[in-house]
Amino acid sequence: MEINNLDSFYCSKTWRDFRTTIIAERGPVSEISGQIIVNPNDLILHHYKTFLTASNYRDANISLNPDNVQIVTKAEHNKIHGCKRKRKEHTTYLVYGPPLSGKTSYVAEHMERGDIVLDIDRIYSAISMQPLYDKPEQLKRNVFAMRDLLIDNIKTRYGYWGSAWIIGGYPIKYQREQIAEQTGANIIYCEATKKECMARLETDRGRQEKETEWAQYINDWFEKYSV
Repeated sequence: MEINNLDSFYCSKTWRDFRTTIIAERGPVSEISGQIIVNPNDLILHHYKTFLTASNYRDANISLNPDNVQIVTKAEHNKIHGCKRKRKEHTTYLVYGPPLSGKTSYVAEHMERGDIVLDIDRIYSAISMQPLYDKPEQLKRNVFAMRDLLIDNIKTRYGYWGSAWIIGGYPIKYQREQIAEQTGANIIYCEATKKECMARLETDRGRQEKETEWAQYINDWFEKYSV
């Protein structure tokens, strides 16, 4: 069963739009130290007057209140909460949604060093030395074999990693629920419309040379998607 929780809220379109607006208005600068934050994945909106929790995130006066958030770095945010890692060891998340819905960006913002990140696009790049998002069809079986090996590592809790993040489209409900059941993963949906994904594709430099191919990926996802 898919989980409607705080993690899902941070991957929702409502939160991403709010986050984009706040950063555009205030700029990528820490409101604690004045430090310019160059890496967009190091930008954190911290709920500083009333901390956001699993019991209050549905209250827009807390979660989406500009007066309750400040821009900080990831390091500052961890220090505020008194620890580097807020999650238990070997916690697993399946982050799914259409292409260009923000899955990788969400994981990059929330992961910590020492976590496992299973991302098909990066496996392709790692074994082919091609640019990110260039996925040679000839390597598909090899890439999926490596994916299955990492999923098996996650299922058996092999190694000393912190959290595991499984990134993928998973448009068919029973397939993502099967992976979640096998790995004990919390399911997080990155919400985006087909129109939004297509608009992002037009401005994505990394995918411009493969724009037709990625447009087909987007179309295919929305044709297959089941709630």
